[in-house]
Amino acid sequence: MTGRPRPGPGRGWLLRLVIAFAFAQGAVSMARPAVSYRALALGADETAVGVIAGVYALLPLFVAVPLGRRTDHGRCAPLLPLGVLLISGGCALSGLVSSLPAMAAWSGVMGLGHLCFVIGAQSLVARQSAPHEQDRNFGHFTIGASLGQLIGPIAAGALISGQGGALGRTSALALLVSAGVCAVALTSLWRIEHRRTTGTRPRTDSKVPVRTILGARGVPAGILISMAVLSATDILTAYLPVVGEHRSIAPATVGLLLSLRAAATIACRLVMTPLLRLLGRRALLTTSCLLAGLLCAGVALPVSVPVLAVILAVLGFCLGVGQPLSMTTVVRAAPDGARSTALALRLTGNRLGQVAAPAAAGLIAGAVGVAAPFVLLGVGLVGAAGLGLRGEGRTGPSPTGSEPADEVGTKTEPAPVGEALSDRSSRRSAPGGCPRDRHADRSPRSGG
Repeated sequence: MTGRPRPGPGRGWLLRLVIAFAFAQGAVSMARPAVSYRALALGADETAVGVIAGVYALLPLFVAVPLGRRTDHGRCAPLLPLGVLLISGGCALSGLVSSLPAMAAWSGVMGLGHLCFVIGAQSLVARQSAPHEQDRNFGHFTIGASLGQLIGPIAAGALISGQGGALGRTSALALLVSAGVCAVALTSLWRIEHRRTTGTRPRTDSKVPVRTILGARGVPAGILISMAVLSATDILTAYLPVVGEHRSIAPATVGLLLSLRAAATIACRLVMTPLLRLLGRRALLTTSCLLAGLLCAGVALPVSVPVLAVILAVLGFCLGVGQPLSMTTVVRAAPDGARSTALALRLTGNRLGQVAAPAAAGLIAGAVGVAAPFVLLGVGLVGAAGLGLRGEGRTGPSPTGSEPADEVGTKTEPAPVGEALSDRSSRRSAPGGCPRDRHADRSPRSGG
């Protein structure tokens, strides 16, 4: 034993982060359909529901990049409890107010809290994961989101349908319960950021320009793919209740359908590493986005509930690919010292899609019908499949000289953790080398 520090912290922090994210995302997944039902109870039409869903993403558009800049030059952990408090407050106050503009405003606060939590959490995963662990760790991290999306709609549907009261009262109860669920996430956030990792992040005196970040090959494609996938998930959550109302599907059944979609997404992320090894990143992204686009359009068809359940299950599996792989793509393509900002730009793209897509969906639904927005989503996902087919990721150095990232189409063969760690240790011949130095990131095993 040489006493040399290990390449990174253990994985206990990742488990606690997944648990916290599951509670936070579960609260949001309860609140989003509950907000739609409460808005309908207050007299909103399809267009108003779309506007309220879009406001959820409006505030984050203005603060994502500044939060990313702050995280690049500071700690990640403080954003997590701040996000939890904002989500809880937004959920609770959305259930207490009785006007549509106030609901829209507090829905925006909820979205701001979700952004704070996700920027902090994604930056933490990027900072505390070795290169060969990034695909796996981002996949496991997003399992927390999928767990929340699995349980939240079931709980919301049960609360809204099971109290025997007016839709306005039961949806308000669901929003208050979601506030309490989110607060539980605080119990998993103690000492989640590793001190050694905090001290080994890249130190830069100047900010990398946004133009340079967006010019790095792989960043724009990762942002656009993530935007298309998240818009599909978001409109499914916000608009399936409206489809259910028009097709006389009970809220509890709608909640089960949304949770089935989330369960399929969890299944996808549990087998992400074998899928990457079998197909490679480019083929996996392209195939999943193309199938998701076709299935999204299939939701617009007047099919029976069992057929709709099958469509949503396969759709959920396909949608499970885009988010973790787009995170890894953006992190690897971004310049050193700007990875949190690059992730924030990705989230800005997500929120832009969440503002524009529900608003466009509301206008289309009001003019053409409630099923039409899903056709629009299908077109967007087919376009994302085209981006995946072209490939993302750079093969040369970044603008700041960081390590080369893998080509997206490269088959991934992650090594066992012990072998990878010993391989990385053998590359450090100088004493006192930093566990996360730039040369260590050049390991050929970073393709996982």
